[in-house]
Amino acid sequence: MNAPHRPPILKPEETYTFRKYFDLRFAPADILRELGTGLVKMSLNLPLSNHPITRLTNLKERLEEAITRVSLTSEAARREVLIAPILLEVAHITEAIINIEYPIEINQFLRGDLDYYLQSQHQILVVEAKQADLTRGFTQLAVELIAIDSWIESDEPTLYGAVTTGDIWQFGSFQRDNRVVTQDLMLYRIPTDLQELMQILVAILKPSNSSQSA
Repeated sequence: MNAPHRPPILKPEETYTFRKYFDLRFAPADILRELGTGLVKMSLNLPLSNHPITRLTNLKERLEEAITRVSLTSEAARREVLIAPILLEVAHITEAIINIEYPIEINQFLRGDLDYYLQSQHQILVVEAKQADLTRGFTQLAVELIAIDSWIESDEPTLYGAVTTGDIWQFGSFQRDNRVVTQDLMLYRIPTDLQELMQILVAILKPSNSSQSA
């Protein structure tokens, strides 16, 4: 006898915002499967920029001071003192535009606001800020990348995103042709890994000055 068909996780009569995916307790792979997407966990071959990051020392000093002086008990605090300074410096180098709380709507399953949506001449980057729980935060990021695939007109084969608590960053990618999200195994810590993190962020948004060496 065949096993009964499993009830869907995503109810067709309900609407799902990106934030709602963070609250779902189901396995990330099961959630993404219902959106027609696979999930793999492996080391990503992320690009590293050769562009000189001339203000890196100053940025690192400001972040270190923020960590020691600011109570980072809220997501808002982490966004303002840890995440925003990094993304502003990345935007300065790549001449990218930063959209904050960027709204998109594809359908009832793919809608909501992106915490940070960076657009350069070459690429886009989605950054999801979380106070804690990178695992469920990555599920939300993955869904946002799936939505962006239908939102943008770019023909870039790979879309990149990152989920971060401010002091820890994790990258993900979405292969648009075979609809697979890859969750990177590497975690980048601030301020220890700031230089490598910056090289990756810059390379994603300005790939002409990058080399595949991460």
